Amino acid sequence: MNREMKDSGVEWIGEIPTDWKTKNLKSILAERKETNNPVKTDFILSLTNDRGVIPYTEKGDVGNKSKDDLTGYKLAQPNDIVLNSMNVVIGSVGLSKYYGAVSPVYYMLYPRKKEDSVEYFNNIFQTKVFQNNLRGYGNGIMEIRMRIQMIKLNTVMLPYPSPQEQQKTADYLEKKVSEIDNIINQTTLSIEEYKKYKQSLITETVTKGLNSDVEMKDSGVEYIGEIPKDWNVKRLRYLGTLQNGISKSSDYFGFGYPFVSYSDVSKNIELPLNGSGLINSNDTDRKNYSVKQGDVFFTRTSETIEEVGFASTCLKTIENAVFAGFVIRFRPSTSELNENYSKYYFRSELHRRFFVKEMNLVTRASLSQELLKKLPVIIPSKDEQQQIADYLDKKCFEIDNIITQKEQLITEIETYKKSLIYECVTGKREVK
Repeated sequence: MNREMKDSGVEWIGEIPTDWKTKNLKSILAERKETNNPVKTDFILSLTNDRGVIPYTEKGDVGNKSKDDLTGYKLAQPNDIVLNSMNVVIGSVGLSKYYGAVSPVYYMLYPRKKEDSVEYFNNIFQTKVFQNNLRGYGNGIMEIRMRIQMIKLNTVMLPYPSPQEQQKTADYLEKKVSEIDNIINQTTLSIEEYKKYKQSLITETVTKGLNSDVEMKDSGVEYIGEIPKDWNVKRLRYLGTLQNGISKSSDYFGFGYPFVSYSDVSKNIELPLNGSGLINSNDTDRKNYSVKQGDVFFTRTSETIEEVGFASTCLKTIENAVFAGFVIRFRPSTSELNENYSKYYFRSELHRRFFVKEMNLVTRASLSQELLKKLPVIIPSKDEQQQIADYLDKKCFEIDNIITQKEQLITEIETYKKSLIYECVTGKREVK
């Protein structure tokens, strides 16, 4: 039997059960205003969209850095709802499990009445409908940096069932959301496994070829090992020329001619791309830093050795284009390399092994032309290069399709999770 509903009078809430109330946030949740002056703790907490409240040391190199002076921080207690006043509209809110110091842009909220469920009200903050509603309360130019003052947040209306129903709803959602998150985590792990499989398939194929019965020989390069006996290995210096990209100030960007950026190269196995950046380049620049079919572009610098040397191969000349200063262009001067083969070869794990062996990593990984000239390149016959490219096109297309389907599944499950939370915290779905 369906429960009897009534109009809550609040647009974002919609209908609620007849025995529920609505109250403004201030009457339910109080703001914790404890400061860390004098310093009571040096255990710094951080708030992330995907992981909630975590120790700052687990955050990694993302977002703002912590300050040395801890007296400007606020304090959060276990079971406080912690929200970022600048990012709450995009879901930057979570329930703290810790006692620690937090950024002064965070608000800490806790129930005024002990019998009220903090988990229930934290769930309200997780719903997309509620986050969208908060946009009308914010000040700021960018949606993702829209600060909401506490005085305005206090006026936001919330559904208010009995404390018993709050807890029952919170317990139900904890169980269901945990099940959903487990599916998401398993799917995410599966995606990573497919990506690893794709990478290993590319590396194995460009190293060993398609015929498992072919006679092999020592490549002469330790980390490559054996290769088919009819294949050759040449250093990159003997196959073409290298050039660093154009260096211009940011004033030149945003209009003009196509521009191949560091991001284009690091994220894509082949060029050209739709939506590449634009740069105000002159005739000389466009001649000296041109982008032609067969060119291979390498990322030149990175924080870690794992990210340097990603490569994209240009399969079609991009008219009037230039390329970024953080990129090195390799332009083949011989016809020994098929560009369809090179897009896979230069994206394989072989180069990671080469860079790890050769680079003297101090603070940043930096790829020089001289180092790149030493890069060994495996060269099968032109026919085999095309066969390898055709095979990998087919296999990678299949793998990418599976990955896309799994990513779509995650998106759909995330949408369902937010919808489930919304329906439960507003009483539209009765929790048994």
